[in-house]
Amino acid sequence: MQFLVLPDSAAGARVAESVRPAAGGRVIAHPSGRPWVVGAWRSDEVVTATAGTRSLVLLGSSTATAAGLLAELDRLSGLRDLDAVPGRIAGSYHLLASFDGRLRAQGTISAARQVFRTRAGGTTVLADRPQALAALVGAGLDEAHVARHLMAPSAPWPLADRPAWTGVVRVEPDSHVVVDPDGTHTTTRWWTPPAAELPLREGAERVRGALRAAVAARAHGPGRTSADLSGGMDSTSLSFLLAERNPDLVTTRLEAVDPANDDARWAARAALDLPEADHVVIPRGEAPLNFTGALDPDPDAEGPFAWLRTKGVLAHHARLLADKGVTRHLTGHGGDELFYVMPAHDHSAVRVDPLGYLPHLRPNRSLRRWSLGQALRFLADGTSYASWLDAASRTLTAGLGHTSHPSMGWGEPPRLPAWATPRAVEANRVLLREAAAAAPEPLSPLRAQHATLDMARTCGDGLRRATRVTERHGVSWHAPFVDDHVVEAALSIRLRDRAEANRYKPVLAAAMRGSVPDHVLGRPTKGEFSADVYAGLDHHKRELLAQCADLELERLGLVDGDAFRRALVTPHPAARTLIPVITTLACESWLRSAAAARTSAPLSATSGGAR
Repeated sequence: MQFLVLPDSAAGARVAESVRPAAGGRVIAHPSGRPWVVGAWRSDEVVTATAGTRSLVLLGSSTATAAGLLAELDRLSGLRDLDAVPGRIAGSYHLLASFDGRLRAQGTISAARQVFRTRAGGTTVLADRPQALAALVGAGLDEAHVARHLMAPSAPWPLADRPAWTGVVRVEPDSHVVVDPDGTHTTTRWWTPPAAELPLREGAERVRGALRAAVAARAHGPGRTSADLSGGMDSTSLSFLLAERNPDLVTTRLEAVDPANDDARWAARAALDLPEADHVVIPRGEAPLNFTGALDPDPDAEGPFAWLRTKGVLAHHARLLADKGVTRHLTGHGGDELFYVMPAHDHSAVRVDPLGYLPHLRPNRSLRRWSLGQALRFLADGTSYASWLDAASRTLTAGLGHTSHPSMGWGEPPRLPAWATPRAVEANRVLLREAAAAAPEPLSPLRAQHATLDMARTCGDGLRRATRVTERHGVSWHAPFVDDHVVEAALSIRLRDRAEANRYKPVLAAAMRGSVPDHVLGRPTKGEFSADVYAGLDHHKRELLAQCADLELERLGLVDGDAFRRALVTPHPAARTLIPVITTLACESWLRSAAAARTSAPLSATSGGAR
C-alpha cells in the first residue's frame, strides 16, 4: 500500500495531474469529484462511505463495513467528532475524511500507520511515507539528521519522529492534520494516554476483547490468514485467537540456530492443541541467515530499517506463505513492548501507589540483581525529560552499559559507536541539546507509560517497514499487539498489577487465560536468538567487508570506515555490542537507496500494487 492525500482544490488537482501512479493505481475522489487519495492498495484494504458532501475512507485492516461507515457519517457533525471513531472501529488503518471541502488524516498511535506532510504546488500534500513527498518536491536529505540514525539503540523521542528529508514533516502518531481548501493546515492532538487505574481482572478482560477484535480485523478478505507459532506467549496467543475464527489456519515457526533454544518444544506442545491447523516449520538450513542482502539497495527509502538483519528472512517467509495462498500474516511483535515488566514500571508504581508497590520491591530487585542502593537511587530519581535529554548529550560516547544496571532516566540512554567521527558526535550532541532546550513533554508524565508508548512506536515503525518487504511477495505483515485498542487497553491497567516482575507478562497471561492453554501461559523461559545474529554475521562477513570498502557514511564524514570494518571482523563477546553494528549497516543501506528515491516517481510499483 502507498498513497498521496490531496486537498479539495484546484491546486490539489494539479498535483494529482503531475503524479503518475504505477500500473494498477487507484484514485478516490472527494465528494466534489476532485482527486483525493491517489495510490495503490488491495481491494480488501479499503472501506469507503459517502453521504452528500462528506466522505470517510479507512485504508488498512479494520472491522468496519461500508454500512457501518455510513452510520458513522450520520452521527458526525464535523471533523472534530472523528476523535471518537477509532474507539468504535478496531484494527490498524489510516482514517481519512473529506467534509465540505476540508480534509482530515491520521494514522495510528503506534505509528504502524503514519502520515507525513509537505508543501507542493502551493498547497499541503500528505502521504503515508516521506520519500514519496521528497520525490514530489525534489527534496534532499538533511545531513544533520542523518547522523542521528547512528545512535544506538535508537534516537530518543522527539528526535526519532523527525524525517531526514528536508521539508517533510511527520505528523505525530497521536495527532491528526486538517487541510483546508486554501492549502493551509493545522495539526491537533486527538489522543492522550488513559489513566492507569483498572484492576488486573477488569483490565485483562479489556485486553482480551481488544486482541480478539484486532485478530478479527485480519481474519476476513481474499486469501488465507496465517500466524507465527514460535512457542512464546505473544505469537501463540494470536494463533489461538485466530483459530477461534478460522480453524483452517496456517502457523509458521522458523528454526533457531541455537539447539538449546527451547521454542521448538513449546511450539510443538501448542501445536497439539491446534490439530486442524497447517503447521509449517521453516528449517534453518532452508532459510536465509541474518544479514542476507543487508546492503542491497532497497526501493523503500523512508529511513534506516531497524529490522535490517532479518530482511532476507522476511522475504523468504513471505514467499513460502504466498505459495500456500496466504495474503495476511500475524506476528507477535509488540507483545514484549506492552507486557514485559520493565524497571520503569517500578519507578512509576512507587509514585502512584507506594504501598501497593512495596511488596514488589524485594523480588523485583532480586530478579534484576540490583543492590539496594541501586534500586533506591533509581526509584528516587526525579530527572525531568528535558534534563535527561541534555544529560544524554554528554554521555553519547560512554558505550553501552551493562543490562543489570538500571538506567537512571526515561529510557535507554543513546550511545554512539567507537567508529562515529567527531563530526557525528558533535552533530548528535547539538540535536540532543536543541531538543532539550525546547523542553518537550514526555509521551506521558509516568515513565512506565512513556516507555511503553515509545517502544510501541518503535515497533510500529519496524512493522510499517517490514510489511513493505513482504508485500512485494503478496503478503501483508500485521502486529495486532500495536493496534490502538490493544495499546490503550494495556496502558489502562493500574501499575501495581503490571510491576510484578516475578511473573512473566502477568497482564497478558491473565488476559489469555481460558483462550490459550495454561502450559503456554506458564512457560518459565524465553527464547534467545543472539546465536542467529552471530551465525549470520560470520557467514556474511567477507561479503559485508567487501561492500563496506566504500561507505556513504564515510563520504559524509560521519563514520571512520577503517574502524567500522574492524568492528565487522572483531569478536563480540556480548551480543549487545552488535547493536551499533546493525544500526550502522541499516543507515548505510538506507543512504545507498536514498539517492534513487530522490529521482523516482512519488508513487512507484514497489508496494504490492492493487489486487
